[in-house]
Amino acid sequence: MRQIGDMADEEISAALTPYLQANPDIEFLSSENRRRLAWMIGDVQEVVGINYLVKCMDESTSAGGDGILRCYVGFEPSGKAHIGWKVLSLALRRMLDSGVNVLIFLADWHAWVNDKFGGDMEKIQTTASYMEDTFRVLLGNPDEGEGEGQLRFIYASEIMDSGEYWARVLRCSKNMSLQRVRRTFSIMGRDEDSSDGDLSKFFYPAMQAADIFEMNIDIAIGGMDQRKAHMYMRDSADKWGWHKATCVHTSIISGLTPTGARMDSFDHKMSKSAPSGAILLHDTPKKLRKKMRKAYLDPEQSDSPVYELIEHIILPEFGEIVVTPNPEYGEPSTWTDLQAFKEAVADSTLHPLDAKFAVADAISAGLADLAGFFEANPEKLDAVSDIIGNR
Repeated sequence: MRQIGDMADEEISAALTPYLQANPDIEFLSSENRRRLAWMIGDVQEVVGINYLVKCMDESTSAGGDGILRCYVGFEPSGKAHIGWKVLSLALRRMLDSGVNVLIFLADWHAWVNDKFGGDMEKIQTTASYMEDTFRVLLGNPDEGEGEGQLRFIYASEIMDSGEYWARVLRCSKNMSLQRVRRTFSIMGRDEDSSDGDLSKFFYPAMQAADIFEMNIDIAIGGMDQRKAHMYMRDSADKWGWHKATCVHTSIISGLTPTGARMDSFDHKMSKSAPSGAILLHDTPKKLRKKMRKAYLDPEQSDSPVYELIEHIILPEFGEIVVTPNPEYGEPSTWTDLQAFKEAVADSTLHPLDAKFAVADAISAGLADLAGFFEANPEKLDAVSDIIGNR
């Protein structure tokens, strides 16, 4: 795993330069804070509202008033871990390394609203408990607590007894049109016309926004598919004069097999509902190789889920990818530059199957600790398997 100290000056500059014109105050941060900021955002797809984060770092302030930066990511408990959790965990690990308090929000009531497990709260919370253990391992078992560089878990049911929370939900709903709310339904994996018979779903975006304000969050992190919800939150902040958290969005990994969907939409994203085209974090090395063998990779095209996995998981985690072909066909090679790797596949220096297997093996290496943990402690994984039918 790469560390914050591994960042070269050129990497820091490359991470921060895209934001300098709109946020010149970045130049006035201390060298330590510039490194921290670059490490936090260096491997994400988008940062919205970085000026708030820069101000907090420069003035040693935060939404909680104590100078401790708080990062949040929310999950509906809905099943077994998939590769998207790995992408987010790498981003969260960088937050922890940068002294940010990381809060993983287990949205049990949101899952109930979204009809997960038929609204069976016991099953939802059983799955949430499994998620806690999964993220502890993915994040390297960091210290837990409310301090800098520590990890916390909070369930939605823990904050919903507060009258102030529901007042925030109503304020976040005020002056938001039904059309605007419908446009955010993709955050629930639903289309805009799917929920006219269920009023509770129209409160879901307001609940998600209220979560961020209620817990004094400075950095809201999620996949690009959560962007609409975060923009809804920022609009609510403008209306009510609340602090406007910086939003950090990670990339979406495409399904392994082509769907025909546009690459700039989220219809192509890897989904555990299509298991043959999705990587689950409990896949064995053998199963990963089997799935990757079928992954889309056209040597003449630069877009492929194989390359996405290298860019967003393998290089951020290890800094390199090692290709080990059959000795009859070539020598092992190590690659640190994705473009050079693509060119080697294109000109047949690397065989596509060797490239795919290299990705499978690197992902397996990054999941070895998780596999070992659940082999020694299978109870919660078994419970989730029983709930979802061992998929």
